[in-house]
Amino acid sequence: MNFFKALLASCLGTLIAMILVIVGIVSIVSMSGGDEVLVQESSVLQLNLDVPIIETEKENALGAMALFGSSAPKPIGLAQLRQTIEAAKTDSKIKGILVSVSYPMAGFAVIEEVRQALLDFRQSGKWVIAYSEVMSEGAYYLASAADKVYLNPEGEVEFNGLAIELTFFKRLFDKLEIKPEIFRVGDFKSAVEPFMLEKMSDANRLQLTELIASINDNILDQVSATRNIERPRLKEISDKMLVRNAEQAQQYKLVDSLLYEDQLHDELRNKLGLSTNGKIDFIKYGKYRRTASTYKSSKNEVAVIVAEGTIFSGRADQGQSIIGSESFVKDIRKARENDNVKAIVLRINSPGGSALASDVMWREITLTSKVKPVIASMSDYAASGGYYMAMGCDTIVAQPHTITGSIGVFSVLYDASGFLSNKIGITSEELKTGEIGELITVSRPLNEVEKSIWQKRTDEIYEAFTLKAAAGRKMTQEAIKQVASGRVWSGTQAKERGLVDVLGTFEDAVSIAADAAGVKDDYKVRFYPAYKPTFLEQLFDQLEEDAQEEALREQMGEYYYLYEQLKTVRSYQGTQARMPFEMKIK
Repeated sequence: MNFFKALLASCLGTLIAMILVIVGIVSIVSMSGGDEVLVQESSVLQLNLDVPIIETEKENALGAMALFGSSAPKPIGLAQLRQTIEAAKTDSKIKGILVSVSYPMAGFAVIEEVRQALLDFRQSGKWVIAYSEVMSEGAYYLASAADKVYLNPEGEVEFNGLAIELTFFKRLFDKLEIKPEIFRVGDFKSAVEPFMLEKMSDANRLQLTELIASINDNILDQVSATRNIERPRLKEISDKMLVRNAEQAQQYKLVDSLLYEDQLHDELRNKLGLSTNGKIDFIKYGKYRRTASTYKSSKNEVAVIVAEGTIFSGRADQGQSIIGSESFVKDIRKARENDNVKAIVLRINSPGGSALASDVMWREITLTSKVKPVIASMSDYAASGGYYMAMGCDTIVAQPHTITGSIGVFSVLYDASGFLSNKIGITSEELKTGEIGELITVSRPLNEVEKSIWQKRTDEIYEAFTLKAAAGRKMTQEAIKQVASGRVWSGTQAKERGLVDVLGTFEDAVSIAADAAGVKDDYKVRFYPAYKPTFLEQLFDQLEEDAQEEALREQMGEYYYLYEQLKTVRSYQGTQARMPFEMKIK
């Protein structure tokens, strides 16, 4: 009996302690979230952009507080960042923006959106200053939008063109005795190459070379204009990597001056008209965002539905970086049936995924476009399944840096019978009632009849994809096939080939949507679906995610990136409308 009393007392004490901890955290969050944000006169908006930049931020019930020692940088939403810069443009208390950026965690299309927002801010007559100790290629491209670019005297600027590095798994599969069984259509549908080759095919090398050349050409054009450096000279600086240290960066006019941080502050005081030791009132993005509002009062809405991540069938939970066809269909159907929504903008940032899920969403998009305008706004990626979504829209808007196209499909299965039998001692046997066995299996190789079924089905999906693309783009199927075969294009290349209508920003897409709906002078923008997790949801999600990630990173060390690659490989099974490779442009 004494044992049970002690056990009950211990459990009760633990429960009370947990309740007190949660109540304490809630109190702290409530106090921190409720403080009124005061913007001082002559303030400087400080933007630290060395964080992941996603399409839109997940509302945080924990406010700005980081719990339990998590050191991972918190993402900022491109939508909220644009809104914050726009609000600062008309805020008389904000005199300028200080941008700190070394390694932005975003693609060049997203960087372009931020860059355009800064250039628009400068139209108000206010200034933008960029400062860093080190700048990557992407960081410098963003910083070049500033009035002045300053660098630490011992710092570095990377300005030597773009590069793509691909990872290949063939030797790994050979060692594990796993044989990918691949079915594809098109010379350029090279998503499967990492599983079957040890290096790029000639076709893949050609498309990637032309892709990064197109993106690099646009970067040179824009930097030449904002930095006032002749284009041929800028190309020479880049091609020969003439800038290898801070002094050369200033010599070749990539930066204006070499300053330590205290000297930067002196420069800011001078701009603000402060005394030598005067206090500079910085206000950080996270704090100023709470005051920044460009909300318009109107009964007319332009609904923005964000489609970000890999495409899967089924439902996507809130906060996941995937596109679930069931969830997407529900969202766009709600927007279609809402009389206040006059037009829809699909903000697409996806390399593709499931071919079936892509087609399900395409159907709902085409139904909606018969009722009200639907405009596609392409972000870093709108390729394969991502393009499948866009081609159902009335107008497609892309950035010059957007990676798009990849009109093609492939199917991948894995014969792991050798691995199962020879490596870990597992064998299996299959019974069947007909001539054809299980078409999705890892325990045996497919026979020739089963392989022909898979290839025929892949061909059929490709025919449907190109036929629907031709209808959406008002081209013949043969003309579409000339630019299809799984080939990826930059936004600039895609526009030249009729796959994109307009080169522009997200704001351009919204303007086109409002104009098409006849509400150009009277509308407001609203993102769907609107979701704010509860405090407990946010708390437990953060605990679980941080614990899992930290444990894996600690155990795997420098090989953690391989784990992420293998997770991607697992998602490739079955028929896919996916970009031809996972890549990062540096």
